[in-house]
Amino acid sequence: MLQELLCRRKDVLMILPYVAIVQEKVSGLSSFGIELGFFVEEYAGSKGKFPPIKRREKKSLYIATIEKGHSLVNSLIETGRISNLGLVVVDELHMIGEGSRGAILEMTLAKILYTSKTTQIIGMSATLNNVEDLQEFLQAEYYTSEFRPVELKEYLKINDAIYEVDSKAENGMTFSRLLNYKYSDTLKKMDPDHLVALVTEVIPNYSCLVFCPTKKNCENVAEMICKILSKEYLKHREKEKHELIKSLKNSSSGSLCPVLKHTIPFGVAYHHSGLTSDERKLLEEAYSTGVLCLFTCTSTLAAGVNLPARRVILRAPYVAKEFLKRNQYKQMIGRAGRAGIDSSGESILILQEKDKQQVLELISRPLENCYSQLVQEFTKGIQTLFLSLIGLKITTNLGDIYHFMSGTFFGVQQKILLKEKSLWEITVESLRYLTEKGLLQKDTTLTERGLQQKDTIYRSEDEFHSFHITKLGRASFKGTIDLAYCDILYRDLKKGLEGLVLESLLHLIYLTTPYDMASQCNPDWMIYFRQFTQLSPAEQNVAALVGVSENFIGKKASGQAIKKKVDKNIVNRLYLSFVLYTLLKETNIWSVSEKFNMPRGYIQNLLSGAAAFSSCVLHFCEELEEFWVYRALLVELTKKLTYCVKAELIPLMEVTGVLESRAKQLYNAGYKSLMYLANANPEVLIRTIDHLSRRQAKQIVSSAKMLLHEKAEALQEEVEELLRPPPDFPGVEAFPTEKEETGLAVICPPNADCTLQSRPAAGTAPSLLFGNQMLNLCIDCKIPEETALPSATCITIQRTRSAECARNT
Repeated sequence: MLQELLCRRKDVLMILPYVAIVQEKVSGLSSFGIELGFFVEEYAGSKGKFPPIKRREKKSLYIATIEKGHSLVNSLIETGRISNLGLVVVDELHMIGEGSRGAILEMTLAKILYTSKTTQIIGMSATLNNVEDLQEFLQAEYYTSEFRPVELKEYLKINDAIYEVDSKAENGMTFSRLLNYKYSDTLKKMDPDHLVALVTEVIPNYSCLVFCPTKKNCENVAEMICKILSKEYLKHREKEKHELIKSLKNSSSGSLCPVLKHTIPFGVAYHHSGLTSDERKLLEEAYSTGVLCLFTCTSTLAAGVNLPARRVILRAPYVAKEFLKRNQYKQMIGRAGRAGIDSSGESILILQEKDKQQVLELISRPLENCYSQLVQEFTKGIQTLFLSLIGLKITTNLGDIYHFMSGTFFGVQQKILLKEKSLWEITVESLRYLTEKGLLQKDTTLTERGLQQKDTIYRSEDEFHSFHITKLGRASFKGTIDLAYCDILYRDLKKGLEGLVLESLLHLIYLTTPYDMASQCNPDWMIYFRQFTQLSPAEQNVAALVGVSENFIGKKASGQAIKKKVDKNIVNRLYLSFVLYTLLKETNIWSVSEKFNMPRGYIQNLLSGAAAFSSCVLHFCEELEEFWVYRALLVELTKKLTYCVKAELIPLMEVTGVLESRAKQLYNAGYKSLMYLANANPEVLIRTIDHLSRRQAKQIVSSAKMLLHEKAEALQEEVEELLRPPPDFPGVEAFPTEKEETGLAVICPPNADCTLQSRPAAGTAPSLLFGNQMLNLCIDCKIPEETALPSATCITIQRTRSAECARNT
């Protein structure tokens, strides 16, 4: 990446699976950017500019989630800047086979391959099997290595015996040892799987992860372990654990989960999606520094932020009720062993006799194959792809679209994946669907190429009919709206214009509540009715406008039969709007969680989803003139949903990795803006801010500096753009733009032994390099077409600004 950014002077895109990993990488790499002179830009959640700011000199490293990476690539193609992207790095490439996110990743890579022959793609994964298909799709070389910086030993536990996984043994395992831990009859009932025996061999001096099948099981296991652990564990880093509890309380206005209150003094905590962002960050920091030595966690941690351990224990060979897949197993045990700390890592899978045969097959079988999700995920896959291909004018007729599809991962696997229909039939059907939905329009006249070739080897003249995108289609594609909901969104926004209620935020929040989360919601009708009765007249008017009456909610709450049919999705969506509206007013997830009897982690995810969807709706409205009124309103709402804090904390929370609790600490310590943070001394920060490590302090300062530099660069670019004369201004000779002036070129004499036989255009501003001496010439110093050079050597030409011209000195 550094070679691409610094030597080849190209931008780089890094695609990562989760927001938390994006933020971790942005924090970690910002210091490199500051020192080496490139920008590190975050594209996750509602963050990121489309198209990205066109930098004057420095190059950018874009770190993005799968969804944001796709939008970024679309914007670069649309503005003709895709060739500026020198390298794309995809971590966890196996995710190309996982649902709608896999389909989006495939679309992104396929577009890059089709539109830019100079962009290199590097994919990385530890859990890929059918590599040949991906090789063919990416036109790639394959590099594999079994090297692991820390040796990993795999074990299975059956009853109180531990076996080492051994591929050379007859049944795949060899006996290792018996557990030596004395259990009373009472303890055996509490801990039948001997978890305490396994973890106490490691903690508190080393770290341990216990993967559990469900979120509830994580909490139960953490509590059970702490009930059995001796009181000696309370003394290990006691003061720091007390500080952690204090920080957790401060982050949630005094509230603390009773399970964590009990387990943290023992150095134990649970980790799953039910935690808030602040809780998760504080617990992860404590685990990384050794204050916590044991996490009970769900499988999501295996693919999340970097939290390795000396020992990894799998509580059961299940994820929820599904039996473990080989890929999942490899991801989990891959957390064992910390480079630079441990000499080896070990994993222990606990199993019952009934699962023994299945587990032996699991540890010996190859990894699962990876299959394209483009057609599986219909509205988020192939249809979205076709809409964007036509919207970006990458391909506009049936024949070219079919040709594009043949080069995708799906195209490579079509013989395996297609049983009933051919790729041609699926392409035709998808385009017909988009046309019927009003997102595409078919041109009635044949293209020039079609007229020339329609009687040759092609299927029909249909192949050459061009399509163009409609206004609704462009809005859907620009807003990255799921095509299953685009017409519903349009109707909702249209209806909103008839009587948009602006006395409160409720109506706008309803319009930006994610449709997919509403379909999965099960309201508590008594709470719904209670909240409904507390609405102001203006807020009740919002409910009436969307079609939900107090009478309907009252009947549902009392269990009465309802004859009138009401759209369940609208009712659910309004309920979630109440949750978000209350949250924006109170800015306290804990109190809202209690008020609506919802897990605080679910409310956090709802807030993140609403912020991202609000950003999508904003881009949707920007493409439709009739929705101009929403634009300014949605800019502010997106910001409120993204940060959900008091206004003075927002500038601090723009810094990657700074969440609400940390922003409050910084603000109260006198760091009131980005400029204060960017100029802060990390050593002073450590002394001033509770529970802040040296590494975190340095990352916060580096991230703040990076953000400040980005803002300054953008303003400078805007100033120069304003002062630059227009290229078609009368009486001014056309000259290259700033970007062109500082580009690199090479000029060679006719007899030079060089493959780069290129010359700068006449009238361009060169710098001639003779030996080690650079001679700068400005735009007015023209080079004749045939320049006499002193020797048969290639000469670097760098265009420059007239202020630096050698003629002036």
